[in-house]
Amino acid sequence: MKEKMIAVREKIKKFNGKREENSQKYKMTNLFLTILFPIFIVCMAEINQAKKLSKFVLFVAERPSVMLFNIMIASLIFYGFLLLFKKGWIAVLTQSFIYMALSITELCKFNTNGNHLIMTDMKLVKSVKSLTSFAYIKITPILITYILIVVLYFAAVFWFNPKMKMKMSRRIVPAIACIGACISVVTIPAVSKPVYSLFDVDTTAADNTFKLNEKFENNSFLAFFCQTASENLANRLTEPENYNEDTVAAMMNVDVEDDTAGSFENEKPNVIMVMSEALADFRRFDDQLDLNIGDTYQGFDNVAAQGYKGTAIVPTYASWTVRTEFELNFGLPVRSLNDPNMPQRLLLDRAQPTIASYYKSWGYSTAYVHPFMGSFYSRQRVYANFGFDQLIFDEDFTVPINYYGTYIDDQTVFNQVEKLIKDTDEPLFLHTTTMQNHQPYNQGEDPNDEMGNYFQWIAKTGTDFEAFINDLSEIDEPTVVFIIGDHYPSLKGENSVYDQLGMNGDNCSVLYEQPFIIWSNYDLDYSSMPEEEFSAFYMPYVIMDLIDAPKDEFIQAMQNKMETQPVYSTNYDPSVERDEELDILTYDRILGDIVSSNAIPEELYKTAEEAEN
Repeated sequence: MKEKMIAVREKIKKFNGKREENSQKYKMTNLFLTILFPIFIVCMAEINQAKKLSKFVLFVAERPSVMLFNIMIASLIFYGFLLLFKKGWIAVLTQSFIYMALSITELCKFNTNGNHLIMTDMKLVKSVKSLTSFAYIKITPILITYILIVVLYFAAVFWFNPKMKMKMSRRIVPAIACIGACISVVTIPAVSKPVYSLFDVDTTAADNTFKLNEKFENNSFLAFFCQTASENLANRLTEPENYNEDTVAAMMNVDVEDDTAGSFENEKPNVIMVMSEALADFRRFDDQLDLNIGDTYQGFDNVAAQGYKGTAIVPTYASWTVRTEFELNFGLPVRSLNDPNMPQRLLLDRAQPTIASYYKSWGYSTAYVHPFMGSFYSRQRVYANFGFDQLIFDEDFTVPINYYGTYIDDQTVFNQVEKLIKDTDEPLFLHTTTMQNHQPYNQGEDPNDEMGNYFQWIAKTGTDFEAFINDLSEIDEPTVVFIIGDHYPSLKGENSVYDQLGMNGDNCSVLYEQPFIIWSNYDLDYSSMPEEEFSAFYMPYVIMDLIDAPKDEFIQAMQNKMETQPVYSTNYDPSVERDEELDILTYDRILGDIVSSNAIPEELYKTAEEAEN
């Protein structure tokens, strides 16, 4: 064994000696490999996500300046790496891995849900295990071919072994200059704006997902990734100019209607809020496409006939469930936070003035139920501050668990909710975010029939929801149930039903309109329900008004605001001007000192400064 090890070492030594010899012998080849690499890796990353060489060639012909921008950025990164690492093969390996990993991720993401990769998606890197259950990951011969081409280029660089001869003291300044220039283009508006203008990179504001995808077509992958990163950084939430204690106090100077709390104190109903994954009513498009919907929505229609059905405007489409979840849990608009994909990541680590915290102050037991990993979106850690007595994730269910397709089915969730109602002595406030109808929709009679499989899943939810409602109609506790879909379903990027409907950035507002149902097992007066569509963040206050819950100044102010600004959503209607009051109140409760009235127990209250420290 020792002799074999010695022999192996000798072979490695001889191989490396040959590589050292190549560094001197093939100077022109090495120069060619290092100069060509930024162009090569840009082409490979773009061709890979485009899937077809012809599509890439057409883009280069139509948008050559954008291609030059991509090469410039790649060159700054590569020569920065080369100066830092000295050895060419390390720089090539590092950048090849980054570029191809991003390109493959973009390919999978768009094929999965029709959305393109942006910098903020990188925040989910810790949840790769969860994401793999969502994605359509398909290893194709062409993908393998592109990866092999990159591997072969790396092998050539490794063999010919180009490297820098300068000492680190002479390399460090130009290395920092290269990397710094690249970072400046992305992060500093004073630099990025003229650079993007020079290379004709599309910087059009993307108010919704479809406009974002249209921008991708103009910029392709790499320039799109850089420009949207710049946009997101420039759009970071800052303290509103007029935010101070006096301004908030003036907003709270409202006449509070206090003549309804008596009936509430006598009979506090259970309040169950169901945010159903990807639940959307495609019947509105039935005259445009033959979708073979059949009786998919019969269960929901049967429940709606016993209660109230309306329309709310949700703040997201196809993904980012936590946007809608945030609005329902906080009663605040994500637009006031500049529409982050993951608003919960903005929260300070402190008790939060949520809707659950109000119910808790009114003597309710509170629970959050989600049949998926508590680590996804950091829900288990973050939602512990939301005022819920119980957080129930997939491993915490106390009823038998059944699956339908990939995920825990909705019937299991409804069974868990029923058990909590029966086991809780106090009235129950509960929010549940379901998972059954999350993509992928490749399970069913025809794996390629996404819509058919989706309708099969939705029909089951409707049937199970109706059964759940029938069970609740028999209990002797007053109970109110609200259900809404968080967003329209994510569908594959090419030839989806949205493509067939001709959806684009100007006509997609209909995809943010979500029907909701409110049902109760006792007489509930719906005469005060808004007649027009309203943003989902108002829904908690609508329900509070229905059940005659007590009001403080903040609840009253939000109900008043609903009359003057019923819809406040960038994705649905970007033409609506910014609302200073909503923006200030949202900042106050999320990142400020919660000057507005709140239901947080005094012993748990922290100012923004205390939470940060």
